[in-house]
Amino acid sequence: MLTNQETRIRVDDLVDRLVAHPLYRQVSDENKLKIFMRSHVFCVWDFQSLLKALQRQLTCVEVPWLPTSDPDARRLINEIVLEEESDRVGERYLSHFELYLEAMNACGADQGPIQAFMASLRSTRSVEKVFEQLQLPKGVKSFVRTTLSIAQSNQVHRIAAAFTYGREDIIPQMFQPLALQLTTMTQDRWSVFLDYLERHIKHDGERHGPMSRALLKRICGEDERLWAEAEETARVSLEARLELWDALLSEQGIV
Repeated sequence: MLTNQETRIRVDDLVDRLVAHPLYRQVSDENKLKIFMRSHVFCVWDFQSLLKALQRQLTCVEVPWLPTSDPDARRLINEIVLEEESDRVGERYLSHFELYLEAMNACGADQGPIQAFMASLRSTRSVEKVFEQLQLPKGVKSFVRTTLSIAQSNQVHRIAAAFTYGREDIIPQMFQPLALQLTTMTQDRWSVFLDYLERHIKHDGERHGPMSRALLKRICGEDERLWAEAEETARVSLEARLELWDALLSEQGIV
């Protein structure tokens, strides 16, 4: 029986494809970066749904409050929530989604699709109804549907697998080439986006990635069925990202 968590989740083939994706080389000027951000902001937004789904599963957010069964899991997820939902930015506290919007504003990226989406969602509270109403960048709807289907599955091992292998573990490798690209751009317009990328390279690489892997290990334990389903979900999440990157690469102006 395999006992090391790293050998139980086999996703190296997808990770290699994602890290080597040609999108990073093609996003080579300011206009293409702005097109990238117009779509990528939806990944920043729907990440929070995965995060809150984990928090709901692993902590008590109901009244009256009762302690959940695993205090260590509570601590791990609450630490991640603290930084992702209310990170310290200068003298303020912001979610990373709000920081991303500020980065878009600073560089002049088109916020129209995400702002229209958020406004409609506040009034309808239904992502599918919003999708019926709005035209969004290519690939976004499919990616968000995949994320939300996992977040709403109520299967904590699947949510944790998508969170770990589809987000926290892979993000530093995806963001490093983008951060390097920004060093050639006009710094006054791109400094906020560079700050966003560097926060995730550091936080996810040094803390959130290892913390989320530890969390998944606590959830799955020695249950081979849970590990198999976690791997399946991790692969679905990574495949969704590859499909989004392919769609972005074909967007007018990227290639």
